[in-house]
Amino acid sequence: MNNGNFDDRNRITGDGGPENQETPRARDVWHKKLYGTEGRGKTGGAGQAASEKDAAGQAATGQTGYAGGSAGSGQTVGGTVYYGGAPTGITGGKKTMLILACILAGLILLGILSVLVRGDSGQYGAGELSGAADVSGDHIGVLYVEGTISEDSGTYSQAYAMDAVQGMMDNSDNRGLMLFVNTPGGGVYESDELHLKIREYQETTGRPVYAYFASQATSGGYYISASADKIVANRNCWTGSIGVTIGTLYDISGLLERYGIQTETITSGANKAMGDITAPMTAEQRAIFQSLVDESYAQFVSIVADGRGLSEEYVRSISDGRIYTAQQAQQIDLVDDVVDTYEDAVEDMVYEYGLEDCDIREFQYVPETSLFSGLIQSVDRLSEALAGSSDISALESLMEDSGQVELQYMFQDLR
Repeated sequence: MNNGNFDDRNRITGDGGPENQETPRARDVWHKKLYGTEGRGKTGGAGQAASEKDAAGQAATGQTGYAGGSAGSGQTVGGTVYYGGAPTGITGGKKTMLILACILAGLILLGILSVLVRGDSGQYGAGELSGAADVSGDHIGVLYVEGTISEDSGTYSQAYAMDAVQGMMDNSDNRGLMLFVNTPGGGVYESDELHLKIREYQETTGRPVYAYFASQATSGGYYISASADKIVANRNCWTGSIGVTIGTLYDISGLLERYGIQTETITSGANKAMGDITAPMTAEQRAIFQSLVDESYAQFVSIVADGRGLSEEYVRSISDGRIYTAQQAQQIDLVDDVVDTYEDAVEDMVYEYGLEDCDIREFQYVPETSLFSGLIQSVDRLSEALAGSSDISALESLMEDSGQVELQYMFQDLR
């Protein structure tokens, strides 16, 4: 990556002045676009809700005569005279209702503001539809791949990601695709499906695909990025972990025997229930599981070798499942460059492919939630936490997961 010297690139000229007139550098012009209102959608500001002050009503004042001729002041409320001042403010019940009403009004206002801000900011993300096909004006589309790559992991939606890439393919104003990758990986199926869609984008449009690795781009995160025209990693990124896992399979038969629990599983074949935690795994069953892992691993190696222009033999030599720092990954040709920030990566892509006139449009999945659904989820999580505090609950959880096996391009983060 060019370290700030863009003299050898296309320069943005002035207004036709003398040759010795100072001409703004392309880097400076792009910085203005990137950090100002013309560029990235995320720079849009949020509105501020106006604050309100509650005014307490004042009771009517009155005077009552005293023996001895002196007069004292009092306040009359409802026919009763109070000396020293009548009760002021709001009663406890009314105050509680007012607070609840204010909270509800605030939530409604925040919801409205969030829609307005997202609509004006150039960032697209609510629901399963990305809106990528409807963006107007020359732009680079940035697709965020964050969280576990699965059908729906809360921060990632497969349907949204697929729709975003398809929308950019169908949009003639789209000039390039950047992947913002921050994921430990995910399912073999979902990772390969997105990889194939990105390849289709490249082959159909001929536009550049650029991958930026943020904090983590391991396993499935690398898989989906392998075919990118250029891969850059943040200097603090972890990447690699090229391999496959089927997860951890438990054998609790000894524990069941200890508590005098016996189980019976009725199947049509000796291997129909393989992976059942209530029985030891046989050598044949282990070999079957290993064959599934080996086939997916071979596919992973092939994808990396083809995307990076490396031999499969070399890829296998560096793909024992370990992770690499950004600097290490660059040394073994898994990434092309190391950058300090996301903005550096955007700037590099802009000048690498001559996209100085393009805006940046970011597509980041945001699950559609309501206040009610959020409260229900909070209650569910609390119930799960309370229920999971016993050994019996832990055993029940293992029993529920028995036999549920999924091949994954996933890095198991033990930090």
